[in-house]
Amino acid sequence: MQGVLTGFAVIAVVIGVGYVIGRRGYLGAHGREVLTKLAFHVASPALLFTTLAQTDLSVIFSSRLLVTALSTAAAAGVFVAVGVVRRWGVGRTTIGALCSSYVNSGNLGIPIAVYVLGDASLVAPVLLFQLVGVTPIALTILDLSGGGEKGPLWRRLLTPLRNPIAVGSLAGVAVSAAGLKVPAPVLDPLTLIGGMSVPAVLLAFGISLCGSTMPGRGPDRQPVFLSVALKSVGQPAVAWALAAGVFGLRGAPLLDVVVTSALPAAQNLYTYASSYRVGERLARDSILLSTVISVPVLVVVAALLG
Repeated sequence: MQGVLTGFAVIAVVIGVGYVIGRRGYLGAHGREVLTKLAFHVASPALLFTTLAQTDLSVIFSSRLLVTALSTAAAAGVFVAVGVVRRWGVGRTTIGALCSSYVNSGNLGIPIAVYVLGDASLVAPVLLFQLVGVTPIALTILDLSGGGEKGPLWRRLLTPLRNPIAVGSLAGVAVSAAGLKVPAPVLDPLTLIGGMSVPAVLLAFGISLCGSTMPGRGPDRQPVFLSVALKSVGQPAVAWALAAGVFGLRGAPLLDVVVTSALPAAQNLYTYASSYRVGERLARDSILLSTVISVPVLVVVAALLG
């Protein structure tokens, strides 16, 4: 338990440093963008590749993956049911369903996996399931409902596979599955680069907290609060019930699956909403609120299960 709380404390301190950097303007107007791109395109793919290339694949393809899939479907399904009854529209309901179930496995998942759970590979099942499974389905629905960028549907569906983090993860899985040993002259530089991922992500997140407006107002108030409740409480509760009650997970495996389910809504959901010009405020407010609420939720989860 002490180790888990220490991990959260480390994360909080680095985020706090990022906030101070943002307030002081030490990195200029584009500091957050540069750090985010560095982590997304370079450091995080390197970290996941080096981790997964040396990981037993049973960690990835296990009952945890099934718990993730079922809890995701449950949270999204509840939002869709309410959206149909309240007639929120296909596009808006799709964005809300994503905000209710699509966790921030990259930007916050990796640091939490490293410092709280002790293993970056533990976010891989969630990350791969979302990028390869959930995202293509959601983009297809948004495409068919109209709006957004034009272009061949097949190209839109392949977007997740052009994601640098997905490429790094899949490459690491392929190396591990083939039983290959990465030579030190290749692995060591990638390990060094991957070491930048966690601090870059946390500093960028701290900078992003500067100047944030009060969320949860206006016509999207009801779907915002519903999506945040499902994401912050509903999904981790379902994950705990399935993991403990159905699959019999205990100890560290149970903590791992509940913590990853309790992560906030992913920031790239706002990119999807903006691209399709639907539910933009819903996505923005849901992401911000779920991110803030996830801190006490994760601490409670760690206290109860750690």
